[in-house]
Amino acid sequence: MDKPVNNRAWFLVLPVLVLVAFSAVIPLMTVVNYSVQDTFGNNQFFWNGLGWFQEVLDSDRIRAALGRQILFSAIILAIEIPLGIFVALNMPKRGFWASVVLVLMALPLLIPWNVVGTIWQVFGRVDIGLLGHTLAAMGFDYNYVNDPVDAWATIVVMDVWHWTSLVALLCYAGLQSIPDAYYQAARIDQASRWAVFRHIELPKMSGVLLIAVLLRFMDSFMIYTEPFVLTGGGPGNATTFLSIDLVKTAIGQFDLGPAAAFSLIYFLVILLISWVFYTVMTAQKDAP
Repeated sequence: MDKPVNNRAWFLVLPVLVLVAFSAVIPLMTVVNYSVQDTFGNNQFFWNGLGWFQEVLDSDRIRAALGRQILFSAIILAIEIPLGIFVALNMPKRGFWASVVLVLMALPLLIPWNVVGTIWQVFGRVDIGLLGHTLAAMGFDYNYVNDPVDAWATIVVMDVWHWTSLVALLCYAGLQSIPDAYYQAARIDQASRWAVFRHIELPKMSGVLLIAVLLRFMDSFMIYTEPFVLTGGGPGNATTFLSIDLVKTAIGQFDLGPAAAFSLIYFLVILLISWVFYTVMTAQKDAP
């Protein structure tokens, strides 16, 4: 006799589904609706098909912003992932100082994004900022407001300071899961420090490293608040990333059709690159 199926658990899931529908699905459908229509005003819309998508894909301005965005994410990953691993490997594993270091590492993550931009905006000023004044006193012609290289360097250092802790804490959690027996066996075999890292620590961190890479890529590819507060996308368009360009199109110019198409393409690019990251890293993890 078949056991009766109890579907009452769906009543517990239903509130979550309703919440997701209102917070994600319905706004997404609104964006899709705007992306395929045009208007002459007075709330009168007509079908535009893929016109806005074609306009976005043909835009040299958006292509330039995409190039800056990819370059920024590549620099961030190239710095923060190795640096986070290095910091995690040198953090105390037990005792009082382990707790102190964990708290200190978590502090940058607790600061709101707009406050981070404001802190570095003041920090980098030549007249009153510690960083800008120190570099000027050392003879460096530093000015993140007028020099694109200085603006890029400031934004990169700001992001590294803000988010390397996340990578370090994730790697630290992976290291803490390694049994002491592995290290004892390595000492018996007189394995080098590099061999311990290569064959014991790195494989055990592979899972959290995948999470760290995906989180840092998605966040860096969608970065908006910090560079907007710090440079406003300048000087010129030197630090105008995709998110800043999208906000200018949607709010500054109020071009809802192109902005909707832009946001959908933006979302698909992030989804595609994240899928590539995930596929490549899981394939390497499962390889013999």
